[in-house]
Amino acid sequence: MNEYVNPKGVRAPGGVYSHTVKVPANAEWLVLAGQIGVNPKGEVQVGIRKQAEQVFRNIVACLRDHKMRKTDLVKLTVYLTDPRYIEDYRAARKKIIGDDARPASTLLIVDGLASPDFKIEIEATAAKGPAKA
Repeated sequence: MNEYVNPKGVRAPGGVYSHTVKVPANAEWLVLAGQIGVNPKGEVQVGIRKQAEQVFRNIVACLRDHKMRKTDLVKLTVYLTDPRYIEDYRAARKKIIGDDARPASTLLIVDGLASPDFKIEIEATAAKGPAKA
């Protein structure tokens, strides 16, 4: 199981994330491409909140396909096109991911993504320790 750690010599996280995540030896790693707010039918969701929720649903679907859980998330890199979207992003993360998963996280404000319709994109990395005998 991954171990979420916040070292004593570092300021406490400003949100639901960890400064470090220790992954056990022989873990299975999964790297997810940047996920955007597009549903399985190819429809771009309208508005930042709906796009952010869809991004997290996409991440969860990718994890499940590889028999992983939200708590296997090790790192998120979040790209938002406007700092005013931070609270909607956080609300969507809480709704879909919850507070149990606390991967290391970085949030960046960028000028744009692959399409002007996209307001958020998230890259993710997950790791799952070996099954116990």
